Amino acid sequence: MLRMHLPRPIPIMLLSVAFVCLVSACAVQQAPTQSEIAEEALPPTAQVPSEWVSDAEDTGKVDNGWIATFGDEQLVALVDEMLQNNLSLRLAATQVERAAAISRLAAASMSPMVGVGGDYGTRSVERIYAGHDLSGQFQSATAFVSWEADVWGKLRARARAGEEALAATEADFEFARQSMAAITAKAWFLAIETQLQLELAEDAVRIFSEILELVEAKHEVGQLPLQNVYLTGADLASAQEAVRLVRSANEQILRALEVLLGRYPSAELETADDLVAVPPPIPAGIPADIVARRVDLIAAERRVAAAFFASEDARLARLPSFSLTGVAGTTGLTDQLTQLSAGLFAPIFTGGALEAQVEIANTNQQAAIAAYGLTLLTAYSEVENALNNERLFAEREQFLQKAVIDNSAAMELTMEQFNVGRVDMLSVLQIQARVLAARSALIGIRNQRLVQRVNLHLALGGSFETNNESEGVEQ
Repeated sequence: MLRMHLPRPIPIMLLSVAFVCLVSACAVQQAPTQSEIAEEALPPTAQVPSEWVSDAEDTGKVDNGWIATFGDEQLVALVDEMLQNNLSLRLAATQVERAAAISRLAAASMSPMVGVGGDYGTRSVERIYAGHDLSGQFQSATAFVSWEADVWGKLRARARAGEEALAATEADFEFARQSMAAITAKAWFLAIETQLQLELAEDAVRIFSEILELVEAKHEVGQLPLQNVYLTGADLASAQEAVRLVRSANEQILRALEVLLGRYPSAELETADDLVAVPPPIPAGIPADIVARRVDLIAAERRVAAAFFASEDARLARLPSFSLTGVAGTTGLTDQLTQLSAGLFAPIFTGGALEAQVEIANTNQQAAIAAYGLTLLTAYSEVENALNNERLFAEREQFLQKAVIDNSAAMELTMEQFNVGRVDMLSVLQIQARVLAARSALIGIRNQRLVQRVNLHLALGGSFETNNESEGVEQ
């Protein structure tokens, strides 16, 4: 067993280091609070109101678990599948693991470094005057301990910077999960819309085929000129082309959705027969709520804190550093080595390197604050736009529903007039195009309303999972 023998008397430097470590250690400064960051990040012109400017029917507490509110069990299953298999999330997860390792590396600098070593070999010593050689085997074993005293809090600041960077990366990962859930929902709704548009395009082909048969029959008996046959045939060809285009778009959306799910992009995913109805209005809370709910804001805040501690680390690097080193071991059979030393390093001239590092760290902190302000204003903008679109798109759907009803009624009257020869075929084709366009627009606005609801949920923040009762990421 190795024994370390402390030399006596204890050197004055050892006493000095111990005294500084125990008595004069500086506490690490606290990072700025969220309100302090927001105050510095936002310009004076950005006064945050107490309520949303856009109409919000309910300003109560925002609920979690918004995926389930659409009442679409297949969508819930698809989101679960995406969370298990999406490769983008798998890549994002590796960034969290990397940040965790970096954080542990920064924290390790505060712990002592302990190591052991040993040698074994032979040696030969020639004694010239004595007239003979001395040779034999030798072996040595040593153990050492090295520790840097965190007198000024530099190492603690470095460790805190790593912790905050890890927290920011974890928040980024959670935001990626929320974003991918929203993208999956939007892709699912779009896949259903394009399927409905495809059915409408095929319906248009059927309608124009029937009209063409009628026109050709009337032309054969001399009731209609050949021009009407050409016009109807052209509209039929356009409808047939539309079928090809919409089918291609539908297959592309299905493939994109399958890639999100981690499946092979074969465009074989079965969609629902129709879009779900838009759920009732949801509680929107107040502007101050999203600071704690939106994980991208939490990530931005944690980056400010990480930059703050990195700046502290760079500033404290200009101060002297103290270290303790202990070595104990044996050399040969009887020789013993014990050593305990204290080290001091005080940077005097570094060519401006330390000052430049402080300036870089301070600049990074200012950049993080500016990024936080931009993220905050963007978050407010996304909520205001989503709330405004909730009302506008609902009104648009009402108008388009009336347009479909009125155009369909007009089409019935026009066909009756055409059958008795009171209107020409061009009028019939024009009214039929208006009916198809109105029906297509109505399908589109139904999907857009669902997409806008997803945007509102994402803008308000919070978890999309029903089994997650917490809001945001723990700070």
